[in-house]
Amino acid sequence: MTASPSVHAAADDDLTGSVPDCADHWLCQQVYEWSGLDWLAENAQALIAKPAKILLIVALATVVRFLAHRAIRRLTDRTATGAMPAILRSRRTRVRAAGDAADPLAARRTQRAEAMGSVLRSFASIVVLGIAVVLVLGELGINLAPILASAGVVGVALGFGAQNLVKDFIAGIGIILEDQYGVGDVVDLGEASGTVEAVGLRITRLRDVNGVVWYARNGEILRVGNKSQGYAQVVIDMPVAHDTDLESCRTVMQEVADEMYAEDEWAAVLLAEPESLGVEQITSEGVFMRLQVRTTNADQWRVGRELRMRLKERFVLEGIRTPLPLLGTVSGAGVR
Repeated sequence: MTASPSVHAAADDDLTGSVPDCADHWLCQQVYEWSGLDWLAENAQALIAKPAKILLIVALATVVRFLAHRAIRRLTDRTATGAMPAILRSRRTRVRAAGDAADPLAARRTQRAEAMGSVLRSFASIVVLGIAVVLVLGELGINLAPILASAGVVGVALGFGAQNLVKDFIAGIGIILEDQYGVGDVVDLGEASGTVEAVGLRITRLRDVNGVVWYARNGEILRVGNKSQGYAQVVIDMPVAHDTDLESCRTVMQEVADEMYAEDEWAAVLLAEPESLGVEQITSEGVFMRLQVRTTNADQWRVGRELRMRLKERFVLEGIRTPLPLLGTVSGAGVR
């Protein structure tokens, strides 16, 4: 004796009806068919769907962050090692000697590229991870409206309270992008001057000639005098007596500078032919004769010391006298 079709249909209805009802009916049914467990099918959304979405969000965030860092790294590497733009090349009238150090502009470009790459990678990580955290919290069912509102209020409060900090960071980015100065440059920041030891987004650290370390906030730097960009101009004013043959003195100074310019030891240091400009100033003390030489940034002080020594020795040989000190003491009532 066989059962009627209606009996089979009722049995099928009983089987399908045993599947728990939930928001995602297809997922519940599939889980029930795979496992046959009612409790697993009832909690399929919470135990399977949400963790899967969270893992997908984390995986996508990791991939996006990796691709962003890779793109930034390739961009900064191309900037650091690519061909030097013509506008950035220093105009030298002499070629550096063979085996000389690499162009300082190339080192500066590498430093700037590394600094900006670090900033861009940090910014990309913060943006990607921030979006991922918000999406994960949404999947966990957390109401984001109060959190975002509170974050907005806290952000406004921090913005008012940390104005100087934000100002320092923005100024630091501008200093790096505009290449105002870099590590190793000799700069004058106003109250502090010396050699730059570190350039950060918030502060600049430099050491003066006395060994004192100065920390300057980037937002408080209003002007920068950089003595190490492009080339340096060594200007020497030599005082001579009033009765000196000025044309002969100018010729002697030109000869001394030309001799130094022709030496192989100084070939990679002196970038242009020296110029003896003649009389620069006439005072009651004497006449000041000016000599001007273009040189590299790192060697400007060494060149100046060497030229002064040679000029002094040549003046002694040529009998060119320096001014005699004035007698008497000058006071508000006159000379006595």
